[in-house]
Amino acid sequence: MEIPSKYIRKMIHIDMDAFYASVEELDNPQLRGKPLAVGGDGHRGVVAAANYSAREYGVKSAMPAGEAYRKCPNLNFVKPRFKRYREISSQIRQIFHRYTDFVEPLSLDEAYLDVTENKKSLPSASLIAEEIRESIFNETGLRASAGISINKFLAKIGSDQNKPNGQMTIPPEQALEFMEKLPVERFFGVGAKTAERMKRSGILTGAHLKQKSLKSLIETYGKSGEHFYNIVRGIQKSAVKTHRERKSFGAENTFGKDLTTLEEARDELGVLAKKVAGRLAESQSKGHTITLKIKFNDFSVRTLSWTSSVPTNDAGEILQTALSLYSKVEGDRPVRLLGITLSKTIGGSTGKGHQLTLRF
Repeated sequence: MEIPSKYIRKMIHIDMDAFYASVEELDNPQLRGKPLAVGGDGHRGVVAAANYSAREYGVKSAMPAGEAYRKCPNLNFVKPRFKRYREISSQIRQIFHRYTDFVEPLSLDEAYLDVTENKKSLPSASLIAEEIRESIFNETGLRASAGISINKFLAKIGSDQNKPNGQMTIPPEQALEFMEKLPVERFFGVGAKTAERMKRSGILTGAHLKQKSLKSLIETYGKSGEHFYNIVRGIQKSAVKTHRERKSFGAENTFGKDLTTLEEARDELGVLAKKVAGRLAESQSKGHTITLKIKFNDFSVRTLSWTSSVPTNDAGEILQTALSLYSKVEGDRPVRLLGITLSKTIGGSTGKGHQLTLRF
């Protein structure tokens, strides 16, 4: 069986290596080679990113800072500097656009590039990935890994294989065999619960998944069944989306000392409201729904929302709504975290993906 040519594209997935932590090491050479986490202070908050030295101790993103500190007592914590990360991310995206306009950013530190047609008319996607990684290092001092293959799914799998500072190409003639050996939990759309369900029925790898008929997969997994049937056969219809519409804008803060008064909460909500309003304005967006998140010192969480028919990006309006929602919370328990999010946004950049059907 061969993969239909219309589903074969030259796709690159670029993933920066420990991006936030690497930026901090770049700007502060004294941190280089030491275990480093971005996001916490050793006692509160969560780890947003960890360098490879910290990962050797088991420190990873989304881990509570206290747990990270227990795993690695000599861990260095630094506060995130998203303005700086966005600045470098912009430099990196400029490098991408030297080769193609079909760039789909997934976050500040990773993106898909469709180079089936490229601005330099280079025949090799692997060579393009090498040049991009070299340019990123020469111009920013940071390392990146890359995956190259026929679609987004396989390109992303490839970028994970040889991290850090490596790349992997999965060419069309090897794609099907590669997927047959792949553990089923690594396929797009197979979450932890679905993976367990599949394993209980004997589906451990792509080869096992491929043995299942379209009918049986749909009967068992509903609409996702068709996706599972296609993806293991190299059929992924998702093209690069050159613009991604952002659905929400938010900010939150975990406090070093619990808030115990309304005045303290009002001050902190004012800071958050300004941050969210700034991000909305930067994206030329407004939101209809304002959501307040409150985490108390016993780690219980309350979320309250209010939706208006008139969208806003005004800091004053956001603050007043957040305060109104805050007043609905009963009791005077100490507050560990506050967050504000605006969703149901309008404005900003939108766009449609472009389906390329040229040969690899």
